[in-house]
Amino acid sequence: MSNRVGFGGGCHWCTEAVFQSLPGVADVTQGFVGSDPPHDDWAEAVIVTFDPSIIDLTVLIEIHLRTHSSTSDHMMRRKYRSAVYTFSDEQKTQVENLLTTLQRAFEKPLVTLALRHRAFRQSDERFQNYYSNNPDRPFCRTYIDPKLRLLRERFSERVRL
Repeated sequence: MSNRVGFGGGCHWCTEAVFQSLPGVADVTQGFVGSDPPHDDWAEAVIVTFDPSIIDLTVLIEIHLRTHSSTSDHMMRRKYRSAVYTFSDEQKTQVENLLTTLQRAFEKPLVTLALRHRAFRQSDERFQNYYSNNPDRPFCRTYIDPKLRLLRERFSERVRL
């Protein structure tokens, strides 16, 4: 059985690489997500299909919070909205509760929102699987490699790198 959830917060190339490195994640599709107003403008995000018997939603959300600026309400938040996009009302309630619980592990308030997934526009094919197709590009070395290093250090038992 698999579930879906969306994640946004930083560049979707980075977010895609993070979730592609996790056992239990069957698919990661990067693109742009819209939610309900006032969050209905397109923001970079990924849709993750995962097997909850291998990796649960709590771990996915914690990894997401640790691999982007989840406590920074910077000026690029419209394009890089910090969010967990849900596919049902029940999942949204679960995510809201998990964000409240996980907040205890952060010194600053999380800016990450639990939002309903309403629309998705996939990135151009040439940008799909960006890190796996371009690991030596300067962007990957500068922005994605540090996130993957953090994953290996903090979540070593959860990573297939």
